[in-house]
Amino acid sequence: MKLYLAPLEGITGYVYRNIWGDMFGGADRCFTPFLSPNQNYSFQSKELNDVLPEHNQQMETVPQILANRADYFLWAAEELRKMGYGEVNLNLGCPSGTVVAKQKGSGLLAYPEKLDRFLDDIFSGAKVRVSIKTRLGKESPEEFEGLLEIFNQYPLAELIIHPRVQKDFYGNTPDLSSFLKAQDSCSCPVCYNGDIFTLADYQAFSEAFPETGRLMLGRGVLANPALVREIRGGDKLQKDELRSFHDRLLAEYVRLMSGDRPVLFKMKELWNYMAWMFTEPAKVLKKVRKTSYVKDYKAAAEEILRGMELAEGAGFQPS
Repeated sequence: MKLYLAPLEGITGYVYRNIWGDMFGGADRCFTPFLSPNQNYSFQSKELNDVLPEHNQQMETVPQILANRADYFLWAAEELRKMGYGEVNLNLGCPSGTVVAKQKGSGLLAYPEKLDRFLDDIFSGAKVRVSIKTRLGKESPEEFEGLLEIFNQYPLAELIIHPRVQKDFYGNTPDLSSFLKAQDSCSCPVCYNGDIFTLADYQAFSEAFPETGRLMLGRGVLANPALVREIRGGDKLQKDELRSFHDRLLAEYVRLMSGDRPVLFKMKELWNYMAWMFTEPAKVLKKVRKTSYVKDYKAAAEEILRGMELAEGAGFQPS
């Protein structure tokens, strides 16, 4: 089974990817949070930092692009090719309302003719391989049959399917029957993404879908950074290594960021997932969320990581 680390905006930037890769790793490749090229034909400094080759030596990395105009996409793809990347990923999965309102991400799925023209232009002009990460549609899974007909016209490097529609966001449950139909009729390699939070989840999925050879993990890894290792047959997460992982992340964010607020934003967002590894996740989150300064946060995190116990077989639990 090929295992991928999913892109999660605001969390899995290069700092997270590199420390995670050094301590846990095991993924065959990782995908960056999306780059959003615009009329200025330039990357934001944060975006550029995230894809600089010197920041991506730990694992094979695929930059993800969010766009609905071929000229913007092709410009970004060419800049990334010059940096040494051989593949880029098109984001057709982001469910954010602001993204969807601009007919980007999963919002573009509601306009199949526009999507078809866009893909025709980018596959005609791109000098790198192009893969796609998609949802089943905007409103209904029935939309995916027509979308797959469009995708099958083009030489996709890979199709990563998150089997929800845009309006689901991350609620409801993945539509596994739609995924199976897509896997059987897709002309390119297919990767599954969605709700694999524990080793038991992985085992149940691989038993139900033995033909699936590629799996993208996101929220499950954020909760349990050792999840890929466990899937590969390695040791379970230990509290001392979780503490070391946390402390390395915190130290690097403090070094790179100016002021307490951006550091706390990063760390508190991560705790929304890691808290589920403990026997009392609500208490963990309460301790973290009430802090306003890095000094106070460090004391709270130390109390959690020293004094609270990990739960056996735990993993992220959607609220």
